[in-house]
Amino acid sequence: MINLYLFNENDSAARFGIGTYLNELTHALEGTDIRVHIVHLRSARPDFEIEKTDETENWYIPEVRNQNTFDGPIQKVEYYYRNVIYLLRINIKDTRDLIFHFNYNQCFALAKGLKEVFDCKTVTAIHFMKWQLELHGNLSRFHTLKSKPETLMNPFEKLLATTDEYEGCLYKEVDRVIALSSYTKKILINEYQIEPKKISVIPNGLTDRGPVTQNGKDDLRRKWRLYSNEFVILFVGRLHAVKGLVYLIRAFHKVLDKIPDCRLVIAGSGNYDFYIREVKNICTKVTFTGLLEKKELYELYRIADIGVMPSFHEQCSYVAIEMMMHGVPLIASTTTGLKEMVEDGNTGLQIPVVEHPERVEIDSELLAEKILNLLLHPNEEKKTGRSGREKYLKEYSLEVFRRNMLNFYTSLF
Repeated sequence: MINLYLFNENDSAARFGIGTYLNELTHALEGTDIRVHIVHLRSARPDFEIEKTDETENWYIPEVRNQNTFDGPIQKVEYYYRNVIYLLRINIKDTRDLIFHFNYNQCFALAKGLKEVFDCKTVTAIHFMKWQLELHGNLSRFHTLKSKPETLMNPFEKLLATTDEYEGCLYKEVDRVIALSSYTKKILINEYQIEPKKISVIPNGLTDRGPVTQNGKDDLRRKWRLYSNEFVILFVGRLHAVKGLVYLIRAFHKVLDKIPDCRLVIAGSGNYDFYIREVKNICTKVTFTGLLEKKELYELYRIADIGVMPSFHEQCSYVAIEMMMHGVPLIASTTTGLKEMVEDGNTGLQIPVVEHPERVEIDSELLAEKILNLLLHPNEEKKTGRSGREKYLKEYSLEVFRRNMLNFYTSLF
């Protein structure tokens, strides 16, 4: 019996899909010889609690109020982790085949401390890297930052460089690293000098909630008050610059010039004011849904004609997997892991990300052409959707994810 402890953080799981990852992984391991414990760090609960179910234990560890004075945030984090290690040491009774699986890059002190206290294996899954989020995946700009003398760095650059160094310590400390894409594996090897044999590429997986019949689509369109002849272009994600939404909006202006019967549906939360200004002249053709429950979001997937992901950074996007699972033809940027997920001309269409020394961008004219190409060629659109669905079944289904993770965990011993 393997005892697996998965670490979650209360303050940011939803933002980076880690909550979904933990739910799907827990589901995938049901009925296996792996006993799952989820450790919720910085829990909002006032006291340490353990809740047990038939399949899983949830351990809630609240933030510790510290009366001492420390120099900065890293020291405060390390103080908190010392308390976490103490609680785990006195509460973990079965230490056979023990695995600690981290999902955040700022827990080097926790990983190091647990190795000192337990006979265990430590692994981390890389869901995001701080520099990729802040620099929109711009590798050239990252190289420039790393080569810059600290005395010439501004406060933002100093913080980013320190954070990156700390994340690199975690990658070196743990026994194994899970990369969600081959691109991330390449980054780990080239930028952090991690041995290739230490890295396992295991993409995310999702429980199948596949396409519906045409009658089902018609019913859902009526429910959402969409006209039967109206093309629906769907964007799902945070309303944040890293998602590239502004380039999709600019492209949509041009699409409307050719095909007026179109609607852009934007599902997600964030800085509405900025994007509402961007759609001012076409506001009657754009729908902001806000953050949706999964059931509602899946209804939109089932009625969308095209999905567009103009992101500047994605490791292994659950949105892309969901769209492929539902057979939605997908246009996606060539950023980081997304380029591997959407094969140009097969499972979707690619839109290049253009890197400049200080910024990245997408050609809105070219994006508009690709959207129009799918809308004006329905046979190609359907073929692309079917290919995406086939790729989901082959690479991103829960069954494939279960097999990959079981093989990974058992290979540690």
